[in-house]
Amino acid sequence: LPALFKQELQDTEAEEGGTVTLRCELTKPNAPVEWRKGDTTLYPGLKYEMKQQGSTAELFIYDLELEDS
Repeated sequence: LPALFKQELQDTEAEEGGTVTLRCELTKPNAPVEWRKGDTTLYPGLKYEMKQQGSTAELFIYDLELEDS
């Protein structure tokens, strides 16, 4: 069976230049997660950091800009 969201992402407010963490909980631990913004897949680097532990996946977005909304 595919992994489903136990808890979906919540809207988050943050200041330009700051950092935000988006977090979701899945029904299957260690299920592969692909973070996307629209049709664009996000990859780790200076701007984005992805972490996953068990059934919790996190996306950190650094140096926030208006375009990140």
